[in-house]
Amino acid sequence: MNTFCFAVVGAAANQAELVYIWQQATPEAKTIIVFLIFFSIMAWFVMFSKAIQMRRAKKLNHLFAGAFKTQKTPLDLFDQRIQADGCPQFAVYQAGSLELDARLKNPDGSRKKFVSLKGMEHVKRSLENTVAQESLKLESGLILLAIAVSGGPFLGLLGTVWGVMSTFGHIAQQGSATLAAMAPGVAAALITTVAGLLVAIPSMFGYNWLVHNLRVQTVELDNFAQELTSKMETEYLEEK
Repeated sequence: MNTFCFAVVGAAANQAELVYIWQQATPEAKTIIVFLIFFSIMAWFVMFSKAIQMRRAKKLNHLFAGAFKTQKTPLDLFDQRIQADGCPQFAVYQAGSLELDARLKNPDGSRKKFVSLKGMEHVKRSLENTVAQESLKLESGLILLAIAVSGGPFLGLLGTVWGVMSTFGHIAQQGSATLAAMAPGVAAALITTVAGLLVAIPSMFGYNWLVHNLRVQTVELDNFAQELTSKMETEYLEEK
């Protein structure tokens, strides 16, 4: 029971310390802290949304890869008119199939058996462009985390330096350099560095994890595009 009471008193004291430090902070430091809090909320939102997006894309890619391996010809799934929104591999497959289908179409609507080498080059470029577009979709938003990792500590340091400068200037005006006069200002200045680190550290871990998953999915997209190109060439490229 005594331990619980001490814990409650300690928590209340810590809360009171933070409130006191906040009250002693300069307007510039408070502005920086509020900005860092807003920045932290945005960074956490990006981390959660991108993690959900990449997890969903990975799951859909796995399901589509299983269906793609069971088809007899590269255009079987295309002819079935299936849809898989949010699946990067399907987007690549759809773009390549549309281009190949356009090259195989006769004026009467029937489909030719083969496509020329020039036509297959157009199909390859369509696949490459779609791979790049899907990679950019997965990468979008990561710049905010990179800014949080690099900029958060510097903003916190700016607030600390400004607060210390203001504290020493105030002490110089008073003409007394006691610990009681210096401690509140220095403590209030250091809280901005803490706020900057609280923004940067989670953003760093989240950014590294997301970049790793992005590289894995980009490599998988490139491999799928090459596999699809190989199958299309084997099935539809005109031999001379």
